[in-house]
Amino acid sequence: MNVTIACLKCGQGNRLPTTRVGADPKCGTCGAPLASGLPTDVSLDVLKKAARLDTIPLVVDFWAGWCGPCRAMAPEFAKAARAMKGKARFAKLDTEAFPEAGARYGIRGIPLLIAFRDGQEIGRQTGARSGPDIAAWIGSANGA
Repeated sequence: MNVTIACLKCGQGNRLPTTRVGADPKCGTCGAPLASGLPTDVSLDVLKKAARLDTIPLVVDFWAGWCGPCRAMAPEFAKAARAMKGKARFAKLDTEAFPEAGARYGIRGIPLLIAFRDGQEIGRQTGARSGPDIAAWIGSANGA
């Protein structure tokens, strides 16, 4: 069985066997890691493409540099990314750098986590969370 994953750097779609997702695959176009187990900063254009293409959960942290809870949750988000390597991918979008994300995704407060898969939003949580809580939430949102 294959999965489709958009590169979080260049936006190119990549198809690979499900068994390779946890084995540090790289983008066929730019060579960037596709599923490194670390959160990746994304632009709004790349996020739109990844949310549409990814067939494994893509968890996005919408945050801003001035937000204390966002900064406090960042290490926990990274812990969840490491724990879920191969099962989900993690991205961060700075809402100050991309203010149009607020209207597109209905952002009313940050930090906000939204999980996408197969072009659909599969879950949403507002507020700072611990790494284990984030991982558990992704598992339940994904039907695991």
